[in-house]
Parts: sequence; structure tokens; C-alpha cells
Amino acid sequence: MFTNEVIKSFNELETSIYNYVCQNGEKVAYMRIRELADETHVSTATILRFCRKLNCEGFSEFKVKLKMHLGEEKKTTLKYSDHSVVEFFERTLNGDLEEKIIEAAKLIAEADHVLFIGSGSSGIVAEYGARYFSSLGKFSLYIKDPFLQLHSKHHDKSVTIALSVSGENYFTIEHLNQLKQEGSTIISITNNTRSTIAKISDVNIAYYVTEEIYEKANITTQVPVVYILESLAREVHRQS
Repeated sequence: MFTNEVIKSFNELETSIYNYVCQNGEKVAYMRIRELADETHVSTATILRFCRKLNCEGFSEFKVKLKMHLGEEKKTTLKYSDHSVVEFFERTLNGDLEEKIIEAAKLIAEADHVLFIGSGSSGIVAEYGARYFSSLGKFSLYIKDPFLQLHSKHHDKSVTIALSVSGENYFTIEHLNQLKQEGSTIISITNNTRSTIAKISDVNIAYYVTEEIYEKANITTQVPVVYILESLAREVHRQS
């Protein structure tokens, strides 16, 4: 509702209204325009200008949009973690997961080294994956900085493992494109096979659990990813 562009356009008085609405949204949604004017110490004309900057014809339309905005931000009920794990096993282990792991492990076993990339919670798990692979004898690095320059002559002997729940993370996609063009084999672990990252990968391993968003943060469980990474590392060790 309040985009960066709109917020930048607010003058001092409009910013004070914005701050009040952010702190008292539920209350404002049922106020009269005069009540809000009194609370924020501005004129009703200022409030109407504020509403027009939000593409609202008047204060009534603003309140309708505010109620919808507040409804979208209500906290969701979190699933128990065992629900997600059971969902993963039921959906994935009855499919071709084992075949995908063996296929990916063969590529990794033939590579000189493994690069791990990912952002956010996927980045944390990617770092764990690099440590786990290295501990089983496969030289691996977690690349935290997507702008880190690695000599391209090494990429044709490397495998890149990309982690992403949505498979649509912009920075991960950009990093993958660069590595792919420089000759690295791409293996991705995503929550589905239809994402951009999955499509540009040589091998994609999907785990199919219901995505969970909590207050705009993606809190989808990473347990299936850890299981896949450990299974993959053990299979690589077995093939080496």
C-alpha cells in the first residue's frame, strides 16, 4: 500500500500522517476524517491530499484499502514442523528423488570442486552444505558474495549447487547465469520444478512442500534441503 515512491513523495505533514497510520492502523480504519485530523494535528485538506497520493478518491476509499492491507498482513497460523517433514516424505520419496540424487552425485564426483550459492535462509543452508561436502572429502566453497570474481578457467571443472525455495531469487539467477556461461555445471535444489532456477539447471532436485510466508518473510522449512544435501554428499563419497 505504501510503496517507496509514494513515501518519498510525502511532505512533512503527510509523513506525520503516514507514521500515525503505521502505528494505529486498526484504529484509523474506523475513524472519521475529522478524528484523524485532530489526532495528527493537520487539516482535513491535508489528509485528502495524503489520500490522493495513495490513488484514493477520498478518505472513505482510503479506509477500505487500509482494511484490505491490514487483512493481508494478519499473522498466519504456523504449521507444526513435523507436518512439513511428513509432507516432504509423502510427496517426494515416492517419486524420483533417489534417481535425481544419484544423477547429481555422478556430476559432482567427476568435478574438481563444488560451489554453493544461495540467499537468506537458503544461503545459511548452502554454507552448511559446503562444510558438509568438504568434511566428506569433496572440496567445496560457499560463495556468499555474488560479485566475487573467480577465474573462469576453473569453472569448466566445477559444479555449482544453487539453493532457493522459490527458485526465483534475482541475485541467485544472475549469479547462476554467470557461472553457467563460464562452464560450470548447475545443480539446483528448489521447492518446485517450474521455477527459473530449476529450468536453467542441468539437474534440478525438487522437494515440494507448502511454502509458508510469515509477515512477508519466507519461512518455508529447510529440513528437506538438509536431508537432500546430506544424502547427496554421502552418495558422492560412495561414488568417489
